[in-house]
Amino acid sequence: MASSSGSSFIQNSGSEEDLQQLMDQRKRKRMISNRESARRSRMRKQKHLDDLMAQVSTLRKENNQILTSMNVTTQHYLNVEAENSILRAQLGELSHRLESLNEIIAFLDANDNCNGLAMDHNEPYSFNFAQNHDSMRFQISAKSVPSLTLLSNWQHIE
Repeated sequence: MASSSGSSFIQNSGSEEDLQQLMDQRKRKRMISNRESARRSRMRKQKHLDDLMAQVSTLRKENNQILTSMNVTTQHYLNVEAENSILRAQLGELSHRLESLNEIIAFLDANDNCNGLAMDHNEPYSFNFAQNHDSMRFQISAKSVPSLTLLSNWQHIE
């Protein structure tokens, strides 16, 4: 029986070696699988990082375009504001001039019979105003305003 238990020990030790080899093989497979999984994870992480960097680049370009557009729009707005300010000032000046002309017309109309001026209510009259080298021309219909033969080329002198 001693020999049978010795052979059983040899079989057990052979099976232990086989079992150890099997465990080592599984361990190596698991290690290789883990390494491959880690490599894929690093690749996914790198791709995600590359995608984010591309997105940052695109957003920076868009941001620069928006800033440029905003600067152009702001400059255009400032130019329009300046032009509007000039136009408002001109409107005030022209309104004042129109008031003065209406007073002159009323005065001439009131004194028309005394001075014997010829009246022609069908001919339009033009008045030229010059200010800061800008020339403006206005036509006044003779139907709404009496004839102003003496003022047909009146210029405002400051």
